[in-house]
Amino acid sequence: MSIVFKICEASAWRQAERRGRFAGSAADLRDGFIHLSSAAQVAATAEKHFAAAADLVLVAVDAAALGAALRWEPSRGGELFPHLYGELPIACMRWTRPLARLSDGSLSFPGLDA
Repeated sequence: MSIVFKICEASAWRQAERRGRFAGSAADLRDGFIHLSSAAQVAATAEKHFAAAADLVLVAVDAAALGAALRWEPSRGGELFPHLYGELPIACMRWTRPLARLSDGSLSFPGLDA
């Protein structure tokens, strides 16, 4: 099973769990798709877009369950990133874990190989 990841504020994810779907962050809504990352991309995504953010979660998503709505498209430096066109159903989530800040200010990414 292929896994892609979403980083988001814990409060937004709790709301999504109540609704049964994640509609996207403000940046996702602005861009017209939900930004996701592969395991190899998620740390750089966090550094670039979430450096000052607190109370974040890492959401593991079953990529195959997203079907044709998931597209791998060029982004930073031409690298292919997973973009979800549509809402993210909670049923596609495999797990969610809090992201903790380490003493150097970077984020810890538990379970990227899970």
